[in-house]
Amino acid sequence: MLNHQRSLSELPKMSAASQVERAVLEEEFNWLLKEEVHAVLKQLQDVLKEASRRFSVPAPGLESQLKQENFILGSSTMDQVKGVLTLQGEALSQADINLKVAKSSQVLHFQFREDKQWKLQQIQDARNHVSQALQLLSSHDESYHFKTGAEVNKLMDAVMLQLTRARNRLTTPASLTLPELATSGLMKMFTPPMPGDVMVNFYINLSKLCLTVYQLHVLPPNTTKNFKPAGSSVLHSPGAMFELNSNRFEVSHVHKVECVVPWLNDTLVFFTISLQLCQQLKDKISVFSSFWNYRPF
Repeated sequence: MLNHQRSLSELPKMSAASQVERAVLEEEFNWLLKEEVHAVLKQLQDVLKEASRRFSVPAPGLESQLKQENFILGSSTMDQVKGVLTLQGEALSQADINLKVAKSSQVLHFQFREDKQWKLQQIQDARNHVSQALQLLSSHDESYHFKTGAEVNKLMDAVMLQLTRARNRLTTPASLTLPELATSGLMKMFTPPMPGDVMVNFYINLSKLCLTVYQLHVLPPNTTKNFKPAGSSVLHSPGAMFELNSNRFEVSHVHKVECVVPWLNDTLVFFTISLQLCQQLKDKISVFSSFWNYRPF
């Protein structure tokens, strides 16, 4: 812990040169606390406000509504699944999915019911963490006087915690079991209703909006196949098994398609810049701290 207020008289054995050096450093440190810390806080607020704006871009001419963005999800290497998803802030307001059934030429078509939207919890959580970081910064405006380096470090740690959590929500999709996917509210969103041998999942991975479609087959009750339920995963593999309502299922096919969401990429860059600004300020505090922890007797 810093103790920059320790008076020079406490160190009578210090040389005159050391005392002059210490006086200069104390002056520099007081300037850091009074001026530079607030300059960094202002920078952080500007960057995070820009990040926050990315989460809620208004529709042109309709300030009360969020902008709708359409994303086409497909793959250059396979055409079993194609999707058109409409992202509106933190919610998927529309989804249109075509699935070419394996072993046949049949194409199934599903879309969201008109009265349904699917909230992407990852985006909502990330936005909330950014808001909390901004609240922490705004609680220390330019009139606030930081008295110690430890006080600055405490604020930086709190802001960095919120930013790390925000970033982690976008970079780490939730792991779910297959029964959790099968009973998810997402399965009740579609018209026509999703058949019992198809499951879907939407999630964010870094700056990508991802759609995964699972095709299932029912295992016969008298099967000699070794049944081993799969655990939680972001992406399950063919051969994964699960039990639901006394029926046993096996994943036969997995299709994953994705599309980059440019503003999510911007947001991740803003998080990186902000975390670097916080760490740089902590490093400057640390330089003074190491000097005061060393007493040249």
